[in-house]
Amino acid sequence: MKPLTPGIHLAAGYLAVVAVLTTFYWIDFFTAGSVHVRDDAVYLAFEKAFPLADAWMAACSLLGAIGLWRRRPWGLLFGLLAASAQVFLACMDVLFNLNEGNYAIASAAMVAEVAINLGLLVGAPLLIAFLWRRRHELLAPDHVHPAAGTRRPQDPRAAPPPHR
Repeated sequence: MKPLTPGIHLAAGYLAVVAVLTTFYWIDFFTAGSVHVRDDAVYLAFEKAFPLADAWMAACSLLGAIGLWRRRPWGLLFGLLAASAQVFLACMDVLFNLNEGNYAIASAAMVAEVAINLGLLVGAPLLIAFLWRRRHELLAPDHVHPAAGTRRPQDPRAAPPPHR
């Protein structure tokens, strides 16, 4: 197994936390409702447009966390997909809150919204940069090539093993 890339625990942890907190957010939204910033039809219609997109983002986050933790190449793919979705969804949320004047609402739900948006708009770009800078390490094979029965070279420029 290839050595763990420095910082990979933090990246996987970030993705796992995002997946879990997103799930808890939507459970609360549709049950207790303590995350509702407002209760009017416009706000509720806007928020109810997000569960499918957030489910995609949470699924990518969870798969990215698992893949990175297990040192699988698909962890990089799902980590990047998740981070991109996080930036997009946070931007949609921020623009809605700005257009609707929601940032003037002094409530625990609005504090949570701001924390979510800041967390994603800081965390996701940092994750993208981290994963992209380390993509070669994360994509390096560490298994036996099934066709050749030999270990793949870590460096793609390395010569293949000599034939016997």
